[in-house]
Amino acid sequence: MEVEDFPVEGMTCSVCVRHVEKALYSLDAVESASVNLATERATVEFDASKLTTADIQSAVESAGYVAKLVAKTDARTDWSFGCFG
Repeated sequence: MEVEDFPVEGMTCSVCVRHVEKALYSLDAVESASVNLATERATVEFDASKLTTADIQSAVESAGYVAKLVAKTDARTDWSFGCFG
């Protein structure tokens, strides 16, 4: 299983959160999904051999919201954390 965390734009209330979660759970390979309105983020655990992050993004967008996939960074080179090697 793989876990991805990504921003979701366009949510304004708890009904929006449920709508996004329902879209995520409609994907067969999703094991769990949690959407947070306050942080505007979704965390999804899924079987990466059956589903891609692009599939997840598409499901969220089909529900009427914007899912932004964030490239993973290498903590050894991510200066935003002050780690230089």
